Amino acid sequence: MKKIVNDPNKVVEEMLQGFVAAHPDDVKQLPGTTVIARKDAPVSNKVGLVSGGGSGHEPAHAGYVGEGMLDAAVAGEVFTSPTPDQVFEAIKAVDGGSGVFLVIKNYTGDVMNFEMAAEMAEAEGIKVQQVVVNDDVAVEDSSFTTGRRGIAGTIFVHKIAGAKAAQGASLDEVKAVADKVVANVRSIGMALTPCTVPAAGEPSFVLEEDEMEVGIGIHGEPGIERKKITSADDIATELTEKVLDDMNLTGGEEIAVMVNGLGATPEMELYIVNRKVNELLSDKGIKIYDSFVGEYMTSLEMAGCSVTLLKVDQELKKLLEADSKAPAFRR
Repeated sequence: MKKIVNDPNKVVEEMLQGFVAAHPDDVKQLPGTTVIARKDAPVSNKVGLVSGGGSGHEPAHAGYVGEGMLDAAVAGEVFTSPTPDQVFEAIKAVDGGSGVFLVIKNYTGDVMNFEMAAEMAEAEGIKVQQVVVNDDVAVEDSSFTTGRRGIAGTIFVHKIAGAKAAQGASLDEVKAVADKVVANVRSIGMALTPCTVPAAGEPSFVLEEDEMEVGIGIHGEPGIERKKITSADDIATELTEKVLDDMNLTGGEEIAVMVNGLGATPEMELYIVNRKVNELLSDKGIKIYDSFVGEYMTSLEMAGCSVTLLKVDQELKKLLEADSKAPAFRR
């Protein structure tokens, strides 16, 4: 294992310290926790947004903490859900009197622990609502989930729900727009190489030099097909068509596209994939409203990418366009 770390058991602790050191005017770490919050949290009379999950997906989730997106992110150990007490601390820290909204990816540990934290908060009089993101069309159930997994589409939920809250929307209104995003966003990914959890010291799975896996999860969960590597155009076509098959689009819709790198894929390759995705959508009469290309939801040093499509209307477009001061998503 070759990694730039000190102690494999302290990677999350030291990463969070380094993140705060890089953005001292924007964020703070709650003492004694793995919670990164806005420097000015809680914001009075604004719905607070909290998300999080296992570490190893950077810039998710702390990179999306900032005005216009999340108010706090809770970091678990690598590929491990944060504990309920850590999530509870985040909820309390961002409650400005208008309630707190939780964005949860559909993994069993995340759902259970965030919901337990919500119950703890409600027992103290804090209003809490949530959405569970399940945008991955690859598999219905996996080793980590019941139902579809939550992957890069989660970033669109962070952005849109965060913008809605920043406008002064109520907790119910933030919940409604987050539900709209979840209903209209779909993703699928593929991998060329595995990743190595630092504490494990060895790859989580094996792919031969000439192999790739389609439909793999962001923790290395099995996909739907392992096969020989094909061209960028073939990969983009397969991923895009699988997403489109699930969305039942008829043409004329407007779509936001995200081509997301999984940690070790050069931007050059992501833009080549984006080129083909845009071509495929245009050929089907689907208008591309905006494209997002880069690393948004990674899997340590896994090489590969995911394609996310979000069907947008006027409300969602305006919220995507709204200002964001989050370090990983400035607009």
